[in-house]
Amino acid sequence: MLPFPASAHATATRRSRRRTLAALALAGAATLLVGCTPVGTQSTTPDGASSPEASQLVALTDEVEAASADGDGSTSFAADALDVLGKLDVAPRDEWEEFDREGSFGEGWQDPDGNGCDARNDALAVSMTDVDLNRDGCRVDTGVFVDPYSGDEIDFERGPDTSPLVQIDHVVALANAWRTGAKELSFVERVELSNDPMNLQATAGWVNDDKKSQDAANWLPPQESYHCTYVARQIVVKATYNLWVTQAEHDAMRDVLEGCA
Repeated sequence: MLPFPASAHATATRRSRRRTLAALALAGAATLLVGCTPVGTQSTTPDGASSPEASQLVALTDEVEAASADGDGSTSFAADALDVLGKLDVAPRDEWEEFDREGSFGEGWQDPDGNGCDARNDALAVSMTDVDLNRDGCRVDTGVFVDPYSGDEIDFERGPDTSPLVQIDHVVALANAWRTGAKELSFVERVELSNDPMNLQATAGWVNDDKKSQDAANWLPPQESYHCTYVARQIVVKATYNLWVTQAEHDAMRDVLEGCA
């Protein structure tokens, strides 16, 4: 069975992200002298609007993670998410160019929270109930998964034919991230983006295949009740890593959040 409760794991993840964002804020103060603005710190967009500060991102991240963990459909974060959305740069996507996914975002899965298990298995474990782990204490052998994107319930069993039934979605697809600012990040920052728990969500394989690399203007989860949380998570990721949104993406996110209770 799962060796730690999902709530404890979520708390540890929030603490880790708070430390990361606080460190980035301190780094921002130091690097202003050389004109460099690191991820997640105060900056000014081309139209003069200020990008969200680290403390604002920490607060929104905590709200979104708490709502996701509770699973009660709470959307109390909507106003804060709208505020952060309003501070993101709006610009067209970069022209498509082929990129080496492993060369750009790292090979394999990392262990961002330092619990000894990689990000993929963490994402699977916290998304399931009745979890049985492999003897290594990390790999999920079996579990019951209810997909927040679609509502599908899947009896998961690890294996070459069955594992693809539950896949890990990058909430902000890596191809989308690449075309909206990620290629300007350092390699280390891109690896963090690819393994950030806020950007990872277990979902049914068919849903992940349907989404591909589409943004919120072109794709939202089939289950409408998850739209608010999904969009808020995308906003947190984009703000944390200084990614921009297209006008259509911005408008779609705004429309979703304005409809949240």
